[in-house]
Amino acid sequence: MSDDYLVRIGKLIRDARQHRGWTQTQLAEALATSQSAVNRIERGNQNISLEMIARIGEALDSEIVSLGYSGPMHLRVVGGRRLSGAIDVKTSKNACVALLCASLLNKGRTTLRRVARIEEVYRLLEVLNSIGVRTRWINDGLDLEIIPPGHLDMAAIDADAARRTRSIIMFLGPLLHRLRQFKLPYAGGCDLGTRTIEPHMIALRRFGLDITATEGLYHAEVDRDAVPDRPIVLTERGDTVTENALLAAARHDGTTVIRNASSNYMVQDLCFFLEALGVRVDGIGTTTLTVHGVPQIDVDVDYSPSEDPVEAMSLLAAAVVTESELTIRRVPIEFLEIELAVLEEMGLDHDRSGEYAADNGRTRLVDLTVRPSKLEAPIDKIHPMPFPGLNIDNVPFFAAIAATAQGQTLIHDWVYDNRAIYLTDLNRLGGRLQLLDPHRVLVEGPTRWRAAEMMCPPALRPAVVVLLAMMAAEGTSVLRNVYVINRGYEDLAERLNSVGAQIEIFRDI
Repeated sequence: MSDDYLVRIGKLIRDARQHRGWTQTQLAEALATSQSAVNRIERGNQNISLEMIARIGEALDSEIVSLGYSGPMHLRVVGGRRLSGAIDVKTSKNACVALLCASLLNKGRTTLRRVARIEEVYRLLEVLNSIGVRTRWINDGLDLEIIPPGHLDMAAIDADAARRTRSIIMFLGPLLHRLRQFKLPYAGGCDLGTRTIEPHMIALRRFGLDITATEGLYHAEVDRDAVPDRPIVLTERGDTVTENALLAAARHDGTTVIRNASSNYMVQDLCFFLEALGVRVDGIGTTTLTVHGVPQIDVDVDYSPSEDPVEAMSLLAAAVVTESELTIRRVPIEFLEIELAVLEEMGLDHDRSGEYAADNGRTRLVDLTVRPSKLEAPIDKIHPMPFPGLNIDNVPFFAAIAATAQGQTLIHDWVYDNRAIYLTDLNRLGGRLQLLDPHRVLVEGPTRWRAAEMMCPPALRPAVVVLLAMMAAEGTSVLRNVYVINRGYEDLAERLNSVGAQIEIFRDI
């Protein structure tokens, strides 16, 4: 077989395995081979017979040979349909990836409940499996069990998977306690312009971590004699920066004070998880965190991450843009209050239930019912701020919402270098968005959406915004290569179909 066919077959096998919820190790056991052999097959680095393809298809309950689909996934959207009924918010993508990284702190078994089945999680699992961590989906694939090895084999790290997720940067905090020297591939993820890791380095140097970057790798060395003898002041109130500092502080034998910390939802979930590991964290929900670390963590822990406020905002925006009445259940209201206050001023008609506790016992949830509304453009610009301000990841959804409102809305997406540019893709669907500079977009509404065929933007939230506009547009649209959406959303098309959308998943043959 040619190298190209081997790569395509390998990707197909990997997709089928992940759909089954299996790790490479589990597939290897079913085939009576090694995990490294499965890894080579999925990368397209090993010749494979038709007999082996058939065996793999039988093991995975997938007709790999006869189906023969490969290549990127696309969506065909029949728009102009009203949504109705109720839909639940899934657990937080950003919390789940942080907790996967945090599992490296623990020598015992970690069980995470209702983990988001998304590409970002799959990439991290591939990385964890490659260095010796055993993972398996349990309880019909709802929950994830993680068992670390006695020794991490960093030389075997799956560099391809690591480079496809920016979350790999959060391995630094846990690994500095386990290894004196190690290498990590450069962090990847969404195409959002230059995103320096220097704020991470400023925080982690205090724990003795020194990084040099060459040839696509971070080369890390750890000075075990270094201790943070004064409060760590983060130069950026970023979520992953705060999480990395927390992960480093968790196993530091002493007290670490972190100032200018993010208090966002995924940071709070990580703090709750650390407490379940026996690490006391004072100041959760504030910008000053005091971590009482423990040098060794060896406990069997069971934790339920909370729901995703950005997914909740996505579903809310879907209802607004399609002029639908929709109930969104399990909304983490603490992290959506500013967005709702802005939407109320714009004229959103909605109800919310009384508050109840998430499965972690700490996060406050509500059920939110959104009804068709005549929206007016807000007087002030839409711009993000660190929590408790308007969430950075929720800004793109206001582009679609503002396009349905009467008047002009200025959106100032100051955090990322080029995410605002992708919002102008809405113009292909009838939007009237004017890019003022790389960070500011002027949106003119209301919009008469029209169907179109286009490539998916390479950034997660703008990609979903385009999908929502296609749902509102009369006619049939096609959104090509939606891997970036699968990075952050579990079965989004199927779930939207359950409340009245008409979205077909297909691949090129």
